[in-house]
Amino acid sequence: MELSVMSPVLNQMNTEDAIKYLASLGVDSLEIGAGGYPGKAHLDPKEMLADPAKIEAFQALLQKYNMKLSAVACHGNPVHPNKEIAAKFHEEFVDAMKVAVALGVDTIIGFSGCPGDCATSENPNWVTCAWPPEYVDILEWQWNEVLIPYWKETAKLAKEIGITKIAFEMHPGFCVYNPATLLRLRAAVGDIIGANVDPSHLFWQGIDPCEAIKVLGGAIYHFHAKDTKIDEANTAKNGVLDTQNYGDILHRSWVFRTVGYGHSPEVWKNIISTLKCVGYDGAISIEHEDGLMSPKEGLEKAIAFLKDTIIYEKAGEMWWA
Repeated sequence: MELSVMSPVLNQMNTEDAIKYLASLGVDSLEIGAGGYPGKAHLDPKEMLADPAKIEAFQALLQKYNMKLSAVACHGNPVHPNKEIAAKFHEEFVDAMKVAVALGVDTIIGFSGCPGDCATSENPNWVTCAWPPEYVDILEWQWNEVLIPYWKETAKLAKEIGITKIAFEMHPGFCVYNPATLLRLRAAVGDIIGANVDPSHLFWQGIDPCEAIKVLGGAIYHFHAKDTKIDEANTAKNGVLDTQNYGDILHRSWVFRTVGYGHSPEVWKNIISTLKCVGYDGAISIEHEDGLMSPKEGLEKAIAFLKDTIIYEKAGEMWWA
């Protein structure tokens, strides 16, 4: 395994300063934002693709600090019912795939997206219940008429570009938000589709990350290290479907936390060990979205925590067995 960091937490730094800083902390690789919600602060695909010298310069910068790229991130909603919004997200995703391959990366991270409830919708409609029955009708329309056709075409394009892994962050608000929906889309589109497992979004849904990892197995293509703290008192009163502002930390049912501040070291060591059990040996990429800590403090605490948790080496032969 390798310790990685998702770049938006360092958007306030220029690219070289960010890479130098991470290298000084013992980080092995970088998951870099290249469009969509993560932004392009450190990597603008259009600029780089237009000038091969910029690609060479970026690769030289990585080499200078002994830093690798674990993945390129371009989270968006390319099936948004607003055609202009959808087209922008799609274009950025395609550009991100092209620049990833130009930089020697075969994995791109994103969202599945979420359509509206019909062809004339203006906003996405995330279906979360099976009754009244019109919700099931909406869900089937979304999957069969929009989501599966879109990703079949985009997966075909991805293969032509040179991408071999599209890793969806299973994120509520989008059609792929848990192992069942990830595996449904993978079955329909092909094994280019896989999971970016982020325990923070699983915890608050009541999903055990270890059980999710076991179900997904070889479909896991990336991993985000982010924690969630469940407030038992607020959850007991209001449940987990919480639409209060993320800044209202005291009253929310759950909030995102730096790893180790939502769940114990034992929980995280079990997660890392289960990843190893199913054969995942890739990046453990820190995504910092803790409202109680500055980017620097939260990131550095997460790095220190994970250095003691990640299993870096292959076990080798069981000499005692």
